[in-house]
Amino acid sequence: MPEIPSARDLARDNAAMSIAAMSSDRREGDENVWTRRLVLFLRVMAMLSIVKGLYHWAQVTGFIGGEDDAFENQAMAWQAATVYFAVIELVAAVGLWLATPWGAVVWLTTVVSMAVIELMFPGIYGGNLVVVAGEAVMLAAYLVLAWMAARERPP
Repeated sequence: MPEIPSARDLARDNAAMSIAAMSSDRREGDENVWTRRLVLFLRVMAMLSIVKGLYHWAQVTGFIGGEDDAFENQAMAWQAATVYFAVIELVAAVGLWLATPWGAVVWLTTVVSMAVIELMFPGIYGGNLVVVAGEAVMLAAYLVLAWMAARERPP
């Protein structure tokens, strides 16, 4: 007849398994610290992309701005850029949240596009250098985190 373990034996076995699980999680987590930071950064950028995309959609639909700032009263170049960013920012947000490679590519496209429009076509959004600097900082942060995360993985 098999021996039935006592409550004390079960508690000791559960405690041993819990300690083993915690120590293995900690060890595995320490190895992927940069990857976790990269994913966190991508999630924050996804939330920012949602805000930016919804802002552009609010401009298109007229939820923000007055009569003079209405979408139909703007130049064709402004309208095209606004619709472009309204769509691509939300697509980038989905890809970033899922931490997919295509999400990072779409997001990088939005970052570079905004910087180019601000620098090369100041008549569309006004050529705000603060926006360009912000985009450059986000791009640099992504490149550093991606580089460090890639170094964690064995070849």
